[in-house]
Amino acid sequence: MPEWISYYAGLVAKGLQTTLSLLAISAVLGFALAVLVALARLSRRKWLARGALAYTSVLRGTPLLIQIYIFYYGLGSLFAQFPMVRGSFLWPFLRDGYWYIVFALVLSVGAYVGEVIRGGLLAVPKGEMEAASAFGMTPRQALLRVRLPRAMRLLLPTLAGETVMLLKSTALASTIAVVDLLGAANVVRAQTLQIYQPLLLVAGVYLCLTFLIEAVYAIAERRGTPLRRAAG
Repeated sequence: MPEWISYYAGLVAKGLQTTLSLLAISAVLGFALAVLVALARLSRRKWLARGALAYTSVLRGTPLLIQIYIFYYGLGSLFAQFPMVRGSFLWPFLRDGYWYIVFALVLSVGAYVGEVIRGGLLAVPKGEMEAASAFGMTPRQALLRVRLPRAMRLLLPTLAGETVMLLKSTALASTIAVVDLLGAANVVRAQTLQIYQPLLLVAGVYLCLTFLIEAVYAIAERRGTPLRRAAG
Protein backbone atom coordinates (compact mmCIF):
# COMPACT_ATOMS: atom_id res chain seq x y z
CA MET A 1 0.00 0.00 0.00
CA PRO A 2 1.42 3.42 -0.92
CA GLU A 3 2.46 5.46 2.11
CA TRP A 4 0.27 8.43 1.18
CA ILE A 5 -2.91 6.35 1.44
CA SER A 6 -2.42 5.59 5.12
CA TYR A 7 -1.30 9.17 5.83
CA TYR A 8 -4.32 10.77 4.12
CA ALA A 9 -6.86 8.08 4.97
CA GLY A 10 -8.61 10.36 7.47
CA LEU A 11 -8.93 13.16 4.93
CA VAL A 12 -10.32 10.84 2.29
CA ALA A 13 -12.77 9.35 4.80
CA LYS A 14 -13.96 12.84 5.73
CA GLY A 15 -14.36 13.66 2.05
CA LEU A 16 -16.40 10.51 1.55
CA GLN A 17 -18.61 11.46 4.49
CA THR A 18 -19.20 14.89 2.95
CA THR A 19 -20.06 13.35 -0.42
CA LEU A 20 -22.53 10.92 1.15
CA SER A 21 -24.19 13.64 3.19
CA LEU A 22 -24.54 15.82 0.08
CA LEU A 23 -26.07 12.89 -1.76
CA ALA A 24 -28.50 11.99 1.03
CA ILE A 25 -29.73 15.50 1.82
CA SER A 26 -30.02 16.53 -1.82
CA ALA A 27 -31.81 13.31 -2.78
CA VAL A 28 -34.40 13.51 0.00
CA LEU A 29 -35.16 17.22 -0.38
CA GLY A 30 -34.74 17.20 -4.15
CA PHE A 31 -37.09 14.26 -4.72
CA ALA A 32 -39.70 15.86 -2.43
CA LEU A 33 -39.41 19.11 -4.40
CA ALA A 34 -39.64 17.13 -7.65
CA VAL A 35 -43.03 15.73 -6.66
CA LEU A 36 -44.32 19.24 -6.00
CA VAL A 37 -42.89 20.47 -9.29
CA ALA A 38 -44.52 17.60 -11.19
CA LEU A 39 -47.90 18.30 -9.61
CA ALA A 40 -47.52 22.01 -10.36
CA ARG A 41 -46.70 21.22 -13.99
CA LEU A 42 -49.94 19.23 -14.25
CA SER A 43 -52.03 21.79 -12.41
CA ARG A 44 -55.06 23.28 -14.10
CA ARG A 45 -54.08 26.66 -12.70
CA LYS A 46 -52.17 28.23 -15.56
CA TRP A 47 -50.08 30.55 -13.41
CA LEU A 48 -48.85 27.60 -11.35
CA ALA A 49 -48.16 25.37 -14.35
CA ARG A 50 -46.37 28.15 -16.21
CA GLY A 51 -44.32 29.06 -13.16
CA ALA A 52 -43.21 25.45 -12.75
CA LEU A 53 -42.39 25.27 -16.47
CA ALA A 54 -40.27 28.41 -16.21
CA TYR A 55 -38.46 26.95 -13.19
CA THR A 56 -37.63 23.66 -14.90
CA SER A 57 -36.64 25.40 -18.14
CA VAL A 58 -34.18 27.73 -16.42
CA LEU A 59 -32.66 25.09 -14.16
CA ARG A 60 -32.33 22.49 -16.88
CA GLY A 61 -31.20 25.02 -19.48
CA THR A 62 -28.19 26.33 -17.54
CA PRO A 63 -25.10 24.42 -16.37
CA LEU A 64 -25.15 23.32 -12.75
CA LEU A 65 -21.66 24.72 -12.20
CA ILE A 66 -22.82 28.20 -13.21
CA GLN A 67 -25.76 27.92 -10.82
CA ILE A 68 -23.40 26.96 -8.00
CA TYR A 69 -21.18 29.96 -8.74
CA ILE A 70 -24.18 32.30 -8.81
CA PHE A 71 -25.44 31.04 -5.47
CA TYR A 72 -22.05 30.93 -3.75
CA TYR A 73 -20.35 34.03 -5.11
CA GLY A 74 -23.53 36.00 -5.80
CA LEU A 75 -25.81 35.30 -2.87
CA GLY A 76 -22.89 34.67 -0.52
CA SER A 77 -21.38 38.08 -1.29
CA LEU A 78 -24.79 39.74 -1.02
CA PHE A 79 -25.45 38.28 2.42
CA ALA A 80 -21.98 39.31 3.61
CA GLN A 81 -22.81 42.98 2.96
CA PHE A 82 -25.44 43.09 5.70
CA PRO A 83 -24.13 43.30 9.31
CA MET A 84 -27.48 42.04 10.55
CA VAL A 85 -27.01 38.83 8.59
CA ARG A 86 -23.38 38.40 9.64
CA GLY A 87 -24.43 38.73 13.27
CA SER A 88 -27.31 36.28 13.04
CA PHE A 89 -27.37 32.57 13.82
CA LEU A 90 -27.69 31.93 10.08
CA TRP A 91 -24.28 33.33 9.20
CA PRO A 92 -22.29 30.11 9.95
CA PHE A 93 -24.50 28.43 7.35
CA LEU A 94 -24.57 31.29 4.85
CA ARG A 95 -20.79 31.53 4.70
CA ASP A 96 -20.28 27.78 4.32
CA GLY A 97 -20.03 26.59 0.73
CA TYR A 98 -21.49 23.23 1.72
CA TRP A 99 -25.01 24.63 2.04
CA TYR A 100 -24.82 26.45 -1.28
CA ILE A 101 -23.96 23.13 -2.92
CA VAL A 102 -26.92 21.52 -1.18
CA PHE A 103 -29.20 24.34 -2.31
CA ALA A 104 -28.03 24.10 -5.92
CA LEU A 105 -28.34 20.31 -6.00
CA VAL A 106 -31.82 20.32 -4.48
CA LEU A 107 -33.04 22.84 -7.06
CA SER A 108 -31.41 20.86 -9.87
CA VAL A 109 -32.92 17.56 -8.75
CA GLY A 110 -36.30 19.22 -8.36
CA ALA A 111 -36.17 20.43 -11.96
CA TYR A 112 -34.87 17.28 -13.64
CA VAL A 113 -36.71 14.68 -11.59
CA GLY A 114 -39.83 16.84 -11.54
CA GLU A 115 -40.13 16.44 -15.30
CA VAL A 116 -39.48 12.70 -14.98
CA ILE A 117 -42.24 12.30 -12.38
CA ARG A 118 -44.59 14.39 -14.50
CA GLY A 119 -44.09 11.91 -17.32
CA GLY A 120 -44.67 9.03 -14.94
CA LEU A 121 -47.93 10.52 -13.69
CA LEU A 122 -49.13 10.95 -17.26
CA ALA A 123 -48.22 7.31 -18.00
CA VAL A 124 -50.52 5.89 -15.30
CA PRO A 125 -53.44 4.16 -17.09
CA LYS A 126 -56.69 6.10 -16.84
CA GLY A 127 -58.49 2.89 -15.96
CA GLU A 128 -56.70 2.73 -12.62
CA MET A 129 -57.83 6.24 -11.75
CA GLU A 130 -61.38 5.40 -12.81
CA ALA A 131 -61.28 2.33 -10.58
CA ALA A 132 -60.09 4.46 -7.66
CA SER A 133 -62.95 6.86 -8.25
CA ALA A 134 -65.38 3.94 -8.39
CA PHE A 135 -64.15 2.87 -4.94
CA GLY A 136 -65.16 6.27 -3.61
CA MET A 137 -61.72 7.88 -3.42
CA THR A 138 -61.46 11.62 -3.69
CA PRO A 139 -59.05 13.00 -6.33
CA ARG A 140 -56.48 13.68 -3.61
CA GLN A 141 -56.79 10.16 -2.19
CA ALA A 142 -56.52 8.68 -5.68
CA LEU A 143 -53.38 10.70 -6.28
CA LEU A 144 -51.69 9.67 -3.04
CA ARG A 145 -52.85 6.06 -2.98
CA VAL A 146 -52.89 5.11 -6.66
CA ARG A 147 -51.46 7.52 -9.19
CA LEU A 148 -48.29 8.68 -7.44
CA PRO A 149 -47.30 5.23 -6.09
CA ARG A 150 -47.93 3.70 -9.52
CA ALA A 151 -45.85 6.38 -11.25
CA MET A 152 -42.96 5.96 -8.80
CA ARG A 153 -43.03 2.22 -9.37
CA LEU A 154 -42.81 2.73 -13.12
CA LEU A 155 -39.96 5.21 -12.72
CA LEU A 156 -37.65 3.20 -10.45
CA PRO A 157 -35.06 2.47 -13.19
CA THR A 158 -35.06 6.12 -14.24
CA LEU A 159 -34.79 7.34 -10.65
CA ALA A 160 -31.79 5.05 -10.19
CA GLY A 161 -30.07 6.82 -13.05
CA GLU A 162 -30.99 10.23 -11.66
CA THR A 163 -29.54 9.28 -8.27
CA VAL A 164 -26.29 8.20 -9.90
CA MET A 165 -26.18 11.50 -11.78
CA LEU A 166 -26.71 13.29 -8.48
CA LEU A 167 -23.81 11.39 -6.95
CA LYS A 168 -21.52 12.52 -9.75
CA SER A 169 -22.81 16.08 -9.47
CA THR A 170 -21.67 16.25 -5.85
CA ALA A 171 -18.10 16.32 -7.16
CA LEU A 172 -18.71 19.97 -8.13
CA ALA A 173 -18.51 20.80 -4.43
CA SER A 174 -14.72 20.85 -4.78
CA THR A 175 -14.99 23.89 -7.07
CA ILE A 176 -15.92 26.14 -4.13
CA ALA A 177 -13.42 24.72 -1.63
CA VAL A 178 -15.72 22.11 -0.06
CA VAL A 179 -13.63 19.06 0.81
CA ASP A 180 -15.72 16.27 -0.60
CA LEU A 181 -14.27 13.07 -2.04
CA LEU A 182 -12.81 14.80 -5.10
CA GLY A 183 -11.71 17.75 -2.98
CA ALA A 184 -9.77 15.38 -0.72
CA ALA A 185 -8.10 13.86 -3.77
CA ASN A 186 -7.10 17.34 -4.94
CA VAL A 187 -5.52 18.08 -1.56
CA VAL A 188 -3.54 14.83 -1.75
CA ARG A 189 -2.41 15.63 -5.27
CA ALA A 190 -1.28 19.12 -4.29
CA GLN A 191 0.68 17.97 -1.25
CA THR A 192 2.21 14.74 -2.58
CA LEU A 193 2.54 15.54 -6.31
CA GLN A 194 0.90 12.18 -6.96
CA ILE A 195 -1.20 13.11 -9.98
CA TYR A 196 -3.12 10.03 -11.03
CA GLN A 197 -3.18 7.70 -8.03
CA PRO A 198 -5.54 9.80 -5.83
CA LEU A 199 -7.88 10.33 -8.79
CA LEU A 200 -7.95 6.62 -9.53
CA LEU A 201 -8.68 5.92 -5.88
CA VAL A 202 -11.69 8.25 -5.70
CA ALA A 203 -12.87 7.07 -9.12
CA GLY A 204 -12.98 3.56 -7.68
CA VAL A 205 -14.97 4.80 -4.68
CA TYR A 206 -17.47 6.57 -6.94
CA LEU A 207 -17.79 3.40 -8.99
CA CYS A 208 -18.52 1.33 -5.88
CA LEU A 209 -21.12 3.84 -4.73
CA THR A 210 -22.74 3.71 -8.18
CA PHE A 211 -22.99 -0.09 -8.02
CA LEU A 212 -24.47 0.19 -4.53
CA ILE A 213 -27.13 2.70 -5.64
CA GLU A 214 -28.09 0.56 -8.62
CA ALA A 215 -28.27 -2.53 -6.42
CA VAL A 216 -30.60 -0.81 -3.93
CA TYR A 217 -32.95 0.28 -6.70
CA ALA A 218 -32.81 -3.17 -8.31
CA ILE A 219 -33.83 -4.77 -5.00
CA ALA A 220 -36.66 -2.25 -4.61
CA GLU A 221 -37.81 -3.02 -8.14
CA ARG A 222 -37.80 -6.79 -7.58
CA ARG A 223 -39.35 -6.87 -4.13
CA GLY A 224 -41.64 -3.90 -4.38
CA THR A 225 -41.61 -0.78 -2.25
CA PRO A 226 -43.95 0.68 0.36
CA LEU A 227 -45.32 2.82 -2.46
CA ARG A 228 -46.13 -0.27 -4.47
CA ARG A 229 -47.82 -1.96 -1.54
CA ALA A 230 -49.86 1.19 -0.95
CA ALA A 231 -50.92 1.09 -4.57
CA GLY A 232 -52.02 -2.50 -4.15
